[in-house]
Amino acid sequence: MPNCIPGTSIEIVNSNCPKGPFQAALFDFDGTISLLRQSWQDVMIPMMIDILQQTGTSESSEQLHEIVENFVMKLNGKQTIYQMMQLAEEVQTRGAAPLEPIDYKNQYHDLLWKEVSQRIEQIKQGQQTAANMCVPQVHVAIECLIERGLVPYLASGTDLKYVQDEAQLLQVTDYFGTHIYAALDDYKRFSKQMIIQKIIQETGVPGAQIIGFGDGYVEIEEIHKVGGLAIGVASNEETREGINTWKRTRLIDAGADLIMADYREFPTLLNWLNF
Repeated sequence: MPNCIPGTSIEIVNSNCPKGPFQAALFDFDGTISLLRQSWQDVMIPMMIDILQQTGTSESSEQLHEIVENFVMKLNGKQTIYQMMQLAEEVQTRGAAPLEPIDYKNQYHDLLWKEVSQRIEQIKQGQQTAANMCVPQVHVAIECLIERGLVPYLASGTDLKYVQDEAQLLQVTDYFGTHIYAALDDYKRFSKQMIIQKIIQETGVPGAQIIGFGDGYVEIEEIHKVGGLAIGVASNEETREGINTWKRTRLIDAGADLIMADYREFPTLLNWLNF
């Protein structure tokens, strides 16, 4: 049985993790706040497998699935273009001529948008609430941090224009103000590492006083590198209940100090952190 914070299901991976004081909080977006893009990997991975099969490779679907899943999830948290750059490299490795990564990215977005647009329309039509399209109790969690003087930042590998629109729809824009950062057309101008360094350099907040929340490898790894508290949100995006065991394993590998399913037990977490 995992070691948990008393009275909760929040798993303590690193008992020597930083416990504050904290001044800033960095949040990933998809899967950490938003569920609008739930199951995105069920769109991206089959698309990539199909493209690799078209190279004439002798690899089975199962072999390709393992290869693609590994690099897609390893790069989860980086801008989408990096996954497409890896796809292009995989195509070339198999002796075929790849498209430009941006073309693969556009193809993926067209496929994903068919699902995301339906969820967005449901909220706009009042058939679904913003809260139900978020990881449970995330609004309360961010408000708790702001009340305690922390400055929240949002950093996403999804394109900025989508993040801005979807954050507004999910009613979280006001929490972050001007501190919403996401993928740019010039992909070299954005990374989660750059945003963390921006926080440290522009505010003087040391890395050990930053809390990071994420369901992807990259943000957890980067928070861990600067000595901050890395909280893995192993959210089950389909059921909105319990731990996604695959995410849990990856988040621990990335350096997560704590693992939680959602924000339902957040007040107890804050008490344990001596806020």
